[in-house]
Amino acid sequence: MKSWNDRLNTQGINGVKPTPRTMADVIEGQPMLVPTARQVDDFIRSIPEGVEMDVRALRTALAIEHGAEVTCPVTIGYHLRTVAEAANEDLERGMTLSEIAPFWRVLDAKTPTTSKLSFGAAFVAAQRKREGLKP
Repeated sequence: MKSWNDRLNTQGINGVKPTPRTMADVIEGQPMLVPTARQVDDFIRSIPEGVEMDVRALRTALAIEHGAEVTCPVTIGYHLRTVAEAANEDLERGMTLSEIAPFWRVLDAKTPTTSKLSFGAAFVAAQRKREGLKP
């Protein structure tokens, strides 16, 4: 079975393509970014300490950065978990908080992805509190 870091670093098929159907806040035909997990990780690493960004804002910013109107809501959910789990693996291998993707700046107690994390939501809450972010 692949580790989360293996999944993070797997070359994916990404790019901007027309949205195949209307779903959530995405309208059929809009130019939609389908990002790789690495692109999501890189973007999260660019969020400064003490600054939070909800998933919708992350999707919008990623889309703009890559010349699209929207980012795939399904893909972003998968990749947010991959980024968080890979960061947790890195911590378990001895890396420091400053060396991992600060996923807690995007995930909070209400984000559905948080409840799926293998290491639980307490870590996310502790890091958000440490940075002065709302729970």
